[in-house]
Amino acid sequence: MMSESNFTVDLGGQTAIVSGASRGIGRGIALALGASGARVACVARNVEKLKETADAITSAGGTADIFECDVTDGAAVESLFEAVTAKWEKVDILVNNAGITRDTLVPRMSDEQWDDVIQTNLRSVFLMTRAASLLMMRTRSGRIINISSVSGLIGNPGQGNYSASKAGVIGFTRTVAKELASRKVTVNAICPGFIATEMTDALGPAVLDVVKKRVPAKRLGRIEEIADAVLFLASNSAGYITGQVLTLDGGLTA
Repeated sequence: MMSESNFTVDLGGQTAIVSGASRGIGRGIALALGASGARVACVARNVEKLKETADAITSAGGTADIFECDVTDGAAVESLFEAVTAKWEKVDILVNNAGITRDTLVPRMSDEQWDDVIQTNLRSVFLMTRAASLLMMRTRSGRIINISSVSGLIGNPGQGNYSASKAGVIGFTRTVAKELASRKVTVNAICPGFIATEMTDALGPAVLDVVKKRVPAKRLGRIEEIADAVLFLASNSAGYITGQVLTLDGGLTA
């Protein structure tokens, strides 16, 4: 099964890279891009889970391959882009989705908990964007879509590291958008709110009931809704949209 989305765009002939494609939102985005005709480079460190994503795309008639990569390592990221372009010649779409949490209150937060989250959630976006932008500027086209979070907009107790990283992604997005606009490369961010994933399922029914009460829409978002937003921003229809932050949170930050 590729995707439950009813939103369709034609991305045939385009190459997309999705980091964190092994599970959750990243997997959903990869499936949606594959269903829309893009060749999808599925990137993460968990090869077994990556293979499940790529197999789901190819079994439904799409094109995908797996690329194991530590996206916090500059040399590894350069090798990744070399491998993708060697296989498919170009990169048209980059979705920076890789992210982790190491939650605790700031007075109890270790250096490692801070550094791990900043490296994975923010440094990786810089490294991947730098590599992609060099290619996209040459072709004078491209879409870079960064997955941030409402935590980067309003903060969240126990997530000082995560909120800082996601706020950093927003500032970075707006800056790079201005740098690349003249080369016809768009750069935008998506800020999901509470989305139904394996991570939120682990919170348990009682916590999820509290969460739903906080959200004006009274429900969690669906992975497919985030994927739909990515498809739109990747499409030709979004060619004049850049430097924007699209919040999908059921009214939480309204």
